[in-house]
Parts: sequence; C-alpha cells; structure tokens
Amino acid sequence: MSLPIEDYALIGDCQTAALVAKNGSIDWLCVPRFDSAACFAALLGDEENGCWRIAPHAEEADDWQADVGITRRYDDHTLILHTTFETATGRVRLIDFMPPRNDDRSLIVRIVEGLDGRVAMKSETSLRFNYGATTPWVTKLPDDTNGIRAIAGPDMVTLRAPFALQGESMKTVGRFEVGAGERIGFVLSHSASHLPLPDAVDAEAILDETRRFWETWGERAVDAGPYTDYVRRSLMVLKALTYGPTGGIVAAPTTSLPEWIGGVRNWDYRYCWLRDATLTLFALMNAGYYDEARAWRMWLERALAGDPTQLRIMYGLAGEQRLEEWEIEGLAGYERSKPVRIGNAASNQRQLDVYGQIMGALHFARLGGLDEDDAIWPFQLKILEHLETIWQEPDQSIWETRDGPQQFTFSKLMVWAAFNWAASSAEKFGLKGPIDRWRVLAAQVHAEVCEKAYDAGRNAFMQSYGSAALDASVLLMPLIGFLPPDDPRVVGTVAAIEHDLVVDGLVLRYSTTQTVDGLPPGEGVFLACSFWLVDNLRLQGRMDEARALFERLLAITNDVGLLAEEYDPVAKRQLGNFPQAFSHVSLINSALGLARAASGQPTSIEETIDAG
Repeated sequence: MSLPIEDYALIGDCQTAALVAKNGSIDWLCVPRFDSAACFAALLGDEENGCWRIAPHAEEADDWQADVGITRRYDDHTLILHTTFETATGRVRLIDFMPPRNDDRSLIVRIVEGLDGRVAMKSETSLRFNYGATTPWVTKLPDDTNGIRAIAGPDMVTLRAPFALQGESMKTVGRFEVGAGERIGFVLSHSASHLPLPDAVDAEAILDETRRFWETWGERAVDAGPYTDYVRRSLMVLKALTYGPTGGIVAAPTTSLPEWIGGVRNWDYRYCWLRDATLTLFALMNAGYYDEARAWRMWLERALAGDPTQLRIMYGLAGEQRLEEWEIEGLAGYERSKPVRIGNAASNQRQLDVYGQIMGALHFARLGGLDEDDAIWPFQLKILEHLETIWQEPDQSIWETRDGPQQFTFSKLMVWAAFNWAASSAEKFGLKGPIDRWRVLAAQVHAEVCEKAYDAGRNAFMQSYGSAALDASVLLMPLIGFLPPDDPRVVGTVAAIEHDLVVDGLVLRYSTTQTVDGLPPGEGVFLACSFWLVDNLRLQGRMDEARALFERLLAITNDVGLLAEEYDPVAKRQLGNFPQAFSHVSLINSALGLARAASGQPTSIEETIDAG
C-alpha cells in the first residue's frame, strides 16, 4: 500500500521523474517521458502494480525489518536523495538519483552505503509496464554480468547489480549485507526494446557527474534572505519537472493523486498548462534563471503556433494537442480514490484567462530581454483579434469546472490583462498594433467587471457575475495591476476571502459546497491560493501577517521541502498531484516578494523584471 503523499521524494532526469517513499520503495516511474505509461505504479495500487524497494531485511522472517529509524534529506543543493536507515545492528544510507539524460536511456541509480555496524539488506523489484497491466518477460543479462533484462512490447529495462539476482514470485530479488565504509551500486536503465543492450554504467562516476550538474545549476539562484533554501529547492523542482528537449514544464509528474481522499477529483497533471505561463516565467526570471525562462517561452511559442481559434488551455510536453481522457480499471487508486485518469478532458475547454497568461508571459519576456521569434508579435495580433470576438462569452476558467460555462470574474480579469499587456508591449517596444482600440477594450472589460462582478453589499468581487460565491483566484487582481492593493474593493475582497475561504489559516480556492462545479463536494485548501494571500497581505502593508502565513506554508512542506497541490488542514496531510509546479512557483514568488520588500526593492511584476 502506498504511503502518505508527503512521505515521497522526487528524483528526476529532466525528461521524467520517480517518486521514492520513505521506506526505500520507488512507487512511481513513467518512462521514457513524464506522460508515458508507468512501469512502477504502486503509488496508485500496490506492489503488484510495480515498485522497487531497497531496505533493511529481516533474515529470520525473510521480510522487511520492522522498527527501523528513517531520516532523509537531499544532498546539499542537489536532487540526490539520501535516506538513512538505523537498525539494531547498524546504520546504512540509500542514495537515489537519476542522472540528467543525454541520450535515449533513462537511468535510476541506487547506492547503498554502510555507515556503521553491519546491516542485512534486500532489493526487491516488480517491473510492471503499462500502469501495472503488463508483466514483462524477464531473463538474465546475456553478457555474463549480474542483473536482468525485462522486455514487454516497446520497452526494455535492465537492472544491474554487483551480485547475482534471483527471480521469486514474479519479482527480482537480491539479498546482501553492507558494513561500514562499503558501497554497493544498482543501476536500472530503460530504453527501447529494439535497441542493443545498453552498456553498463559506473554508479560512483555518474554520481559525481550528477552532483556537479545540480550544484552548478543551483549556484545561479538569487538570494532570498531567510527563505533562500526553500527557493532553491523549489527551483530544483521546476527544473526537474521541465521536459529538457522542449522546455515545457509539467504541472506535476503524477496522475490521479486525489484532492480529497476517497473522492473523484483525481486528474492527470503530466502536461503543460497555459494558466501557469505568466507566474512561471516571472518566477524563473526573478530568481535568475533566464535560460530556463527562455526555454519555457520558446515552448509556449511553438505550442501556440497555428490557428488562434484552436488555442488549447494545456498541451503535451512537445506541444501535443490530443490529450483524450480515459480511466484505468485495473488500478485501485491512491487509498481507494477512483477513478484513475489518463489524459485530461479539460484540454478541450474554453478558458479565456489563458489569453491573458499568453500576453503576460510574452510581455515580461520582452521586459526581461529574452530573444524572440520575429513572427511572435504578428501571431499575438491574430490572437488578440480572436479574443475581441469571444471575450464576452462564458467559459470554464482557471479551475476547469465541469458544470458548464459561466461568466467567471477571473477570466475577465485576464481578458483585461491581455489587452493591457499587449498595449504596454506595443508602447514600450515600438510594436505596431491598434493600441487605442486595446486600451478602449481594456477599459470596457474593467468597467464590466467592476459593475457585474462586484457585490457592494459584501464589498467584494465574487466568483462570477451575479454569484454569491467567493473565489480565491480574484486574489490575483492587485498582482496583475487591475486595481491597486489599497483600493477599498480589493481590501474588502481580501477580508471576505479571509472570513469565508480560510481554514486553519489556509485558503480554499472556492467552497465546493457553495459552488456547483459538476463534481461531488470536498477538497483541501489550495496552496497556490494561500501564497497569493501572502502576496496580498504584503501589498497591503500587513507584513507581520504576510510573514506569519508564509512561514505557516513553509511548515507544510515535507521533510525534503516538497509541496503537493492541496493540503488537508484537519488530517494534516498533503493532497493532490505531487510535487506540484504551481505550488512551488507561488512559493518562489512569495518568498522573493517578501525578501525584496524587506530590503526596499521593487516587488511588482513589471517593476521587478524591468529593474532586473
């Protein structure tokens, strides 16, 4: 059975990623890409759906040792995971990592290091392709080395060890002992089954290469005062969730981790969302990672290319548009939370907010001095022409509701932002366009939002026109410059959200009992929204409250600094897909905002990028 979500850690090679549990079990791995079928899927089922565990072994019972003390950390500023097991006979460290990929192979390297005493250990591997549905044909390696080769259809996995491995009950098992100062390396490699057997890899040499990669990469991070370590860890999460060949950043490396245990709000997040575009670009540039920001911007431009009327809200890692949703019957779901979904039907929705995200990302890319394709501005003009014809229509907006379109406030805010940022780009960079018309349209949208989305009786902007429900997405209103943070209507909206949507100090995105979204009620607080409240408190000059809430959020990160999408403040556990890029992007932006405010530096999006 899978462990609590917060008991997992991330390793990755910048093309896919694995989740490693505290007990030493790799319970999730999709190869060769983030969105490929999993060969370890125990996270959404059990060990029969695929996993690889290395942990202390109870020799008498031929089982895993009980009463083992476990601590773990990442090796300094890297994505190399250290898990230390303390037993009655000694201590041992398990070192897990995935070398950044430079060929068609995806590698997982696991090194067992004896620290003191002598510990009996066991490696047990259950390879199950196609999300646990396909058992491969497993044979010993033909080159007279220790290890096995597993093949099923297009996939081949080899597992090499320094001693012979045995097949037992459809698993590959190795029992061994490790003493102080000894190091034993395992290397798992995935490649296409029609290719030759991959060469053996020196585990220690590639460990050194991987450490140098992450240490060099992490050195570029800007100082964030007391929050620097959290910012660096979050930046490494974003790097690990980047599909290196294209620059696309997946929302998370997992699918169907529930937003409420036992519920149906289980979605596939292994794709790239346009809703994340502006804040992600801002976070990367603000933190000093312009190469990654440029790669993300270039992915965005390629994904958008085509007919503006066919714009999607999300795309595949290389810009794919067909992300059909289907359900896997053979997986029980995380803690019996079904269905398990592959693909995402929300990709076919209309979300007007993405137009603002596109214009914002490209505007800030120009402010930051990122080179651009000469064709992108003419394409933006075409997108804006299309937006002029549809902006008054209802949509599903940022939360991808499945109960039909509405006139969502956040969507209209981002429509305003699209025209406003396009006009600002044209004015600042001498680009040709109907600036006056955009300004008139922006003013029209602004007036409509202030008239139809604002409830004077509650002194707050509501979720949609005429709605009685609040929505935390409106917290982005002062961050994008729609109204100043001290405007009485903004202050009133923040106060209303604090009163109605805050649970144990953290923010729900909306009330699932008050809002009809096409799904049964019940979900956790949404962590990105809680960071947006931090930003609003800071902008209102409520610095002590902003810092207190931010540190409350930092306390939710797990023992290695990772965040899921949501959190259950009653059960005190993380919820939703993990780790979540949007949560970590929001952490970075809030941390840098607080650090810059403390030193008297600009904190708004435009001022920060323009000054940097």
